[in-house]
Amino acid sequence: MEKANKATSQRPQGDRIMDAQLVTIKLPSFIKQLKSEKAWKKSDRNSITVFKSGGISIVLIALHKGAEMAKHTSEGIVSVQVLKGELRFKLNEQAVKLRKGYLLKLNGGVPHSLQAKKETIFLLTITAIAGNNQANHHSNTTLEQDKLNGMSVIRETI
Repeated sequence: MEKANKATSQRPQGDRIMDAQLVTIKLPSFIKQLKSEKAWKKSDRNSITVFKSGGISIVLIALHKGAEMAKHTSEGIVSVQVLKGELRFKLNEQAVKLRKGYLLKLNGGVPHSLQAKKETIFLLTITAIAGNNQANHHSNTTLEQDKLNGMSVIRETI
């Protein structure tokens, strides 16, 4: 079954395929669109959901230099893949620097924040956790422990 988005005041064209058996996502086109919209010009960020299904959402996010996403949590497992720029990703007192080509994975339920050190574009993927919340099983997980267990990807400690 194919699903498409509905038109909104910000994106009146609508009709973007959000879920189907095969979905091709043209990231350069979406990046160009994000940077041409009013939200990018009037705010410190802009984003667009490029894929959404029952168990996964993929969001393309553009941040101006200095933009921050305050401490928050996600119930699902999160991955952040930097396509352009540089992020400072903070978990408690630990911080990592993520640059173009870096990918970070974080368990659900773990409070974190981030800041763009340069103009940054990244893909945020959030997966749903069926049944129980993985954070309950990994409540003491830190980025360093994840690295030791092979769970975190390339990163650089600040």
